[in-house]
Amino acid sequence: MKYSLLLVVLLSASSLIAQVSQAPQTIGSFDKIDSLENQVSDIDSQMGTLEGKVSSVDDKINTVDRKVSSIEQQISGVDTKMSSVENKLSSMNSNMTVMKNMNDIVAPEKEAVLSKTTNLRINVIGQGVAPMNTASPAQAYALAKRAATADAYRLIAEKVMGVRIEGQDTIKNMMVKRSTVHTSVKAMVRNADIIETTFKEGLCEVEMEIILLHAQF
Repeated sequence: MKYSLLLVVLLSASSLIAQVSQAPQTIGSFDKIDSLENQVSDIDSQMGTLEGKVSSVDDKINTVDRKVSSIEQQISGVDTKMSSVENKLSSMNSNMTVMKNMNDIVAPEKEAVLSKTTNLRINVIGQGVAPMNTASPAQAYALAKRAATADAYRLIAEKVMGVRIEGQDTIKNMMVKRSTVHTSVKAMVRNADIIETTFKEGLCEVEMEIILLHAQF
């Protein structure tokens, strides 16, 4: 019995000694756990800081997106205004083209003027018709050419010297009973050249040209 109690006491003592020997290791484990918890806390703090920075970057991106959207709207407005201006310019150009064409139609052709340094070139086309009772085609051509040449001389004289016009109207009971117009031209034409003569279907056309010098006048 005594030996049994002694054995129990020895076992209890050995157990206490083992616990005491293991105590420093447990304390060291607690220190490591505290260190890991501190590192985890630091990581959480850094994660929080990173999340804050990411949130700030997101805010800045949203701000940039809003500014870009505003700039795009302004550019769209400018494009609309440019399109309107281009349409107005196109309309103005069309109106100017129409007005220019009207001026070209309405405005008389500028008449050439003879001067000391510039000669005056006059071109006319006289016409003559062959008579029906000719003996041969050659006679018809000759007579038509003669008439066309005389007509060309007359046209040159009209352009150089002008046409004299005499008119007379007879009115009865507030109505024109008879109207008579006489035209005449008188001039000396020299050095006129025949440029081209054509004869087709009984009509002869003679193109005649004369060059006037200032010294002749």
